[in-house]
Amino acid sequence: MRILVCIKQVPDTTDVKINPETNTLIRDGVASIINPFDMYAIEEGVLLKERFGGEVVAITMGPPQAQEALREAISLGVDSVIHLSDRVFAGSDTWATSLILAEAIKKIGDFDLVICGKQASDGDTAQVGPGIATHINLPQATYVRRIDTIHLDTSPQIMVVERLLEEGYELLELQLPALITVVKDLNTPRLPSLRGKMAARKVEIPTWSNKELNISEDKIGLKGSPTQVVKIFTPPQKESGKIFEGDPEEATTKLVEEIKDIL
Repeated sequence: MRILVCIKQVPDTTDVKINPETNTLIRDGVASIINPFDMYAIEEGVLLKERFGGEVVAITMGPPQAQEALREAISLGVDSVIHLSDRVFAGSDTWATSLILAEAIKKIGDFDLVICGKQASDGDTAQVGPGIATHINLPQATYVRRIDTIHLDTSPQIMVVERLLEEGYELLELQLPALITVVKDLNTPRLPSLRGKMAARKVEIPTWSNKELNISEDKIGLKGSPTQVVKIFTPPQKESGKIFEGDPEEATTKLVEEIKDIL
């Protein structure tokens, strides 16, 4: 199997700062990690490679520092990586980001499965994975908690997955190649090996700019993003609530009187 895993480097903090001019995250000087849900995507790709043989390729889009995430992916068992980086990509919303990733996947060519984390911790939209599938016209399943079976000896090749729902799960059959987004129930990510860390230090990471992808610049970056952030602000802090002291009957009476005054 040839498995492509889309990963993202995200801030390792809840103290996020916003550029007031572009309304985008300021990433410079902020410690970063691989998006937690993408760790499960990496692990599943490596598990499938160990089971069926083949290759796992990790792809990320981001500034030069995003190569750190790709090196970590190699230390976890990924075979090769591709870095998508260009100034014209900056400020892309989920639609533009999924288009860039989709064009990179099309350029890579032959593959069996694309795996993404269900969402990124810095945006929480859960839109990029389905967006990629839509741009490439791939069968897709989101919120996958288990890969039930994969049949590579049939024509067409198929896989059956369990998709997490609010009140249970559903079984879906997909024809390969396909795309799935995964949740943390799927597996337990491994720790990087010493050999993997050494390999990650030495690897030459190819970087593709828009010259390689040849996407019209009016479809990417801030200019090509249909989602426009008009204003970002911190919500006002809520006033602290009241505590009614006394025995239960007395406290209840005070609460009822308070509610009557409000109404």
